[in-house]
Amino acid sequence: MKFLKGFTRQELSWMMYDWANSAHSVIIVTLLPIFFDTVAGYTADSVSSMSTWGYATSIAMAIVAISAPFLGVFGDIRGMRKKLFTVFLLIGVAACAGLAFTPGMDFTSSTSAAGNVAMLILVLYIISVIGFDASAIYYDAFLTDITTEDRMDKVSTMGYGLGYIGGSTIPLVIFLVMNLLGVPMLTCLAFIFALTAVWWLVFSIPLLKNCQQTSGKPYEKGDVGRNIRGVGTTVLEILDNKTMLVYILAYFFYIDGVHTIISMATTYGANLGLDSTGMMLALLLVQVLGLPFCLMYMKLSAKFGARTMVGFGICVYMFICVFGYFMNSLWQFWVLAVLCATSQGGIQALSRSMFGKLIPDKDRAGEFFGFFDIFGKFSSIIGPTLVGVVSSAVANSMLKSRGLTAATATAEQIDAINAASSHYGILSIIVIIAIGAVLYFAVLPRTMKDKSAAKI
Repeated sequence: MKFLKGFTRQELSWMMYDWANSAHSVIIVTLLPIFFDTVAGYTADSVSSMSTWGYATSIAMAIVAISAPFLGVFGDIRGMRKKLFTVFLLIGVAACAGLAFTPGMDFTSSTSAAGNVAMLILVLYIISVIGFDASAIYYDAFLTDITTEDRMDKVSTMGYGLGYIGGSTIPLVIFLVMNLLGVPMLTCLAFIFALTAVWWLVFSIPLLKNCQQTSGKPYEKGDVGRNIRGVGTTVLEILDNKTMLVYILAYFFYIDGVHTIISMATTYGANLGLDSTGMMLALLLVQVLGLPFCLMYMKLSAKFGARTMVGFGICVYMFICVFGYFMNSLWQFWVLAVLCATSQGGIQALSRSMFGKLIPDKDRAGEFFGFFDIFGKFSSIIGPTLVGVVSSAVANSMLKSRGLTAATATAEQIDAINAASSHYGILSIIVIIAIGAVLYFAVLPRTMKDKSAAKI
C-alpha cells in the first residue's frame, strides 16, 4: 500500500491500534444499541430506550473522565505506560467477550427476564467503554514517543484512516454477509461481539511489541503520591496557558457533537423505525469512505493547516445536527452517513495532534493527554445526557398531552412518540457544538501570539 510508505516501524505499529480498537467503535458503539433497543422493547418500561442508552454512555464517560488525569499521571512513570495500556485493553476485550453471550439469553419470556438481560448489556457496555477509553489515554500519549512533532498530523490522521479501512469495515462486512446468507440475527450478533474481542486483542500486538515509552521519568520512592498531588499543578499550568485552555474548552464542546452523533446515530434510527440492515450498510459506507477522507484531511492540513481543517469539520457537524432533525427515511440516514464520513476521522485525528503540539513538556505527555481526555469524555457525558433528557421530556410531554402513561399506551403509540421525541433530542446537540464553534473561531485566534501556538 503506497500510502503507508515513509512511515517507521514504530509509527505503523502505533497506527495499527486504531485498526484494532475501531472494531469496538463500529460494532459495540453503533450495532449494540440496535440489539439493546430490541431487548428493551420487552421490558416493563420500554419508553425512550434512547434516553436509557444515553444515560449508560454518560455513566461510562463520567467514570473515565474523573479518573483520566490520574491515569495519565501513572502513565508518565517510565515503563508504566504500556503496562497500564495492557490492563485496560484486557478489561475492554473481556467485556466484549461477555457481550457475545447476551444474544443467546432468554429476553422474550417475561419483562423481568428482559430487564435482567438489558441490565447485563448496559453493564458490559459500560465496562467495554471504560477499557476502550482508558487504554486510549496511553495510546494517545504514545504519539509523542513514536514520532516527531512535525509528523504528528500525518501519523495521527493515518491512524484514523487505517481504523476505518480495517477494524471499522471488515468486522461489519462479515456481520452483513452472515446476515444476508440467512444466519439468524442473534447468532450473527453473538459471533460478531466475540470477533470484536479477538480482533481488538490480536491487532494490538504490534503496539505491545514494537512501541516503547521514551518520555517520562524513572520511578522513585514517593512518585505516586507526588504525581497525584501534581495534578493540581498541571491544572494551573493549563489555566495559565491561554491558548491551551481555550483550545481545550473549544474541543470540549465541539467534539461532543462528534462523539454523541457516533454513539447515538443507530439508536436514533431505530427509534425512527428505520431498517436495521439498511442502517448497517450506511455505516459500512462511512467506514469505506473514512480512509479517503482521512487522506484528504491529511493533505489539506499540510496545505491549509490543521486548525483550518478542524474548523471545517466543526461546520460540517453543525449542519449534520440540522439535517438530522428533519430525517425520517432511510435514504436521509444514508446522506447523514456520508456527511459524517467526510469529517469524522479528520476532526478527531487533527484535534489529537494539535493538542500534542501544544504540550510544553513531552515527559508529561500522559498527564496532559489525561486532561485532554477528561475534557473529551466529560463532553461525551453532556451530549448523550442532553439527548436523553430532551427526548425523555418530550416523550413524557406527548404522553401527558394525549392523556396516556407508559402503562396505558399501546406499543404503536409508544413507538410513534419515541420517533417524534427523538428529533428534538438530536437537534439539541447543535447548541453545544455552537458554543465550541464560538470559542474556536472567535476566541482561540486571539490567544495565538506565541511560537508554540503558531505550530497548530
